[in-house]
Amino acid sequence: MRKETGRTRRIAELLQRELAVLIPRELGDPRLAQLTLTGVDVAPDLSHAKVYITQLSGVANAPATLAVLNGAAGFLRHALRSRLDLRIIPELRFLYDESVERGAEISRLLERARTGDGDGKKR
Repeated sequence: MRKETGRTRRIAELLQRELAVLIPRELGDPRLAQLTLTGVDVAPDLSHAKVYITQLSGVANAPATLAVLNGAAGFLRHALRSRLDLRIIPELRFLYDESVERGAEISRLLERARTGDGDGKKR
């Protein structure tokens, strides 16, 4: 795992804020409903950025959502170029962030273990 500098972290936060505004405003696709940007990872040379997303509708709609977003990545990059005062706007790649579902599953398992449903014993 590469070390993140303060500059790349600030640029990642800036990209996340701007994309959160641009995506619903500029892309009127219904497949992007209930979309949340969970994080952005920017390369140290700013050549590319991985944008992590999740949806309230779950992982079932992720392939269609990612297809729309990755198809519009060039358009979004161009829109960012006009909104941001950066010399280099990274190429965008959208990925589904499964950590939300993983966290919910771990919480369910912990709750089952706490109540004793997992082994048949009450605690």
